[in-house]
Amino acid sequence: MSLLKKFGLAICGVGRAGTIHTGNCYRNPRVQIKYFVEIDTKKAEQLKNSFGLESTKVVSVDQIDRVLSDESVDGVIIASVTSTHQELIFKCIQAKKPVFCEKPIALQLKDIAICYELAAKEKIPLFCAFNRRFDSSHARVRNATHLGEIGKIHMVRCISRNSPLPSDDFLKQPGGIFHDCAVHDIDMITWILDEYPISVFTYAHAFRQSILEMGDVDTVSITMKFASGCLAQIDISRFAAYGYDQRIEVFGELGMLESVNQHKTSTIKSTKHHISRDLLLQSFPQRNAEGYANELEHFLEIIEGATSTVTGKNVLMVSLIASACEKSYKCGKPITIDEQRLTFKPSF
Repeated sequence: MSLLKKFGLAICGVGRAGTIHTGNCYRNPRVQIKYFVEIDTKKAEQLKNSFGLESTKVVSVDQIDRVLSDESVDGVIIASVTSTHQELIFKCIQAKKPVFCEKPIALQLKDIAICYELAAKEKIPLFCAFNRRFDSSHARVRNATHLGEIGKIHMVRCISRNSPLPSDDFLKQPGGIFHDCAVHDIDMITWILDEYPISVFTYAHAFRQSILEMGDVDTVSITMKFASGCLAQIDISRFAAYGYDQRIEVFGELGMLESVNQHKTSTIKSTKHHISRDLLLQSFPQRNAEGYANELEHFLEIIEGATSTVTGKNVLMVSLIASACEKSYKCGKPITIDEQRLTFKPSF
């Protein structure tokens, strides 16, 4: 019996996403975490010790070249702050290391395109993490849609309400709610429909004073119109008091498909006085646990030579649409989506 091939990975950043990826790498028998690359090395050491990763090395960001020159590193997971993504991607591509990067790839559309152009030129995989694609319930909805199980699609609804409320320090990071949250819902809808909208319209509001003072909003309603005639609605909130609320509904001429909320258990108690069930899962790491684990498996397949299911065009279009949604909110008018604004290569 052949031994299971292990992949040596380096994880850049040990914040929220980096900690999630560490847990999945630790539990995956095909992965060995070779390095943590983190500006706060004390924090990285604490994470290393919490998982008992004795052989994992902790290095500061200024030592990234040492990590990338290590032949035992087969790929890099970038989960550091957004402002560092582009430079780290450049370094990884130059070192011929496949890249798994949390969104956004970069802060500006042109810089996202530059990253993918360089990756295509050097033939190095650049995988942007849209973890909801790898959730089996969401994937089932998409597959059933593509198989025509409910006929022509008339409407899609996507609801995403966060729990718990992120800290102000996190919310102050570049991107705001449109590029931090809405991108996931935009990706879900365009992935399910295999179509990009021709126009978008957005209403939004800040109920929390601290978010208003940041120049951001915490509650968003987006409507998208597609050339096929389909309408899509996105409902986003930074905080739901009752738990992490994430639902998708696809309505067609022959019926409806749903990916519903997940609860702590599936137990339902019914008496003559009331019907009750457990609360929703309380956070996105709990709700998206399967997606995070499956996207890591996909990255390992990419390292072995598989093609990423998240293309450069997907990433660019989602960013373009998110910016259009934000612009619509600010100007109070529908915004037309123009794919011609993208200057990407077909190999994306």
